[in-house]
Amino acid sequence: MNEYEKWEKDCEIIRQKNEKILDDFAEWLEKSGLKDTTINRHCRNVDFYINDFLLYEDAIPAKDGALSIGMFLGHWFIRKAMWSSVAAIKQNAASLKKFYQFMLERNEIDVDEFAELKKTIKEDMPDWLNSMKRYDDIDLDDMY
Repeated sequence: MNEYEKWEKDCEIIRQKNEKILDDFAEWLEKSGLKDTTINRHCRNVDFYINDFLLYEDAIPAKDGALSIGMFLGHWFIRKAMWSSVAAIKQNAASLKKFYQFMLERNEIDVDEFAELKKTIKEDMPDWLNSMKRYDDIDLDDMY
């Protein structure tokens, strides 16, 4: 088996696990009293993160992705998601914070990882939003 085939196989195993995790996450959100539309939005956002971003170059399980949020929201999401916007970045940050709170409660991540995720969101959100605005500015030749 070559490296690509191994990556494909690893990703398929992770996708199967992610399906169960997303079902459990939706149930957890439902128990918290959220509306179906909100639950669906959170699940779509998390699905894109764990099944597209985390599996884009490496086969990274959802439990190991909490500390990759900065690369996702500050760079990858802006360029790869046609629907990226300032509002979408904020929504994804909220969804991922809820998801990793859920993962913490399941003992899939530890308290320090969750604290670092929240700190990253709080401190880096202004930079992510500015990057999004620059990316959308047709008058700029280079967003940097």
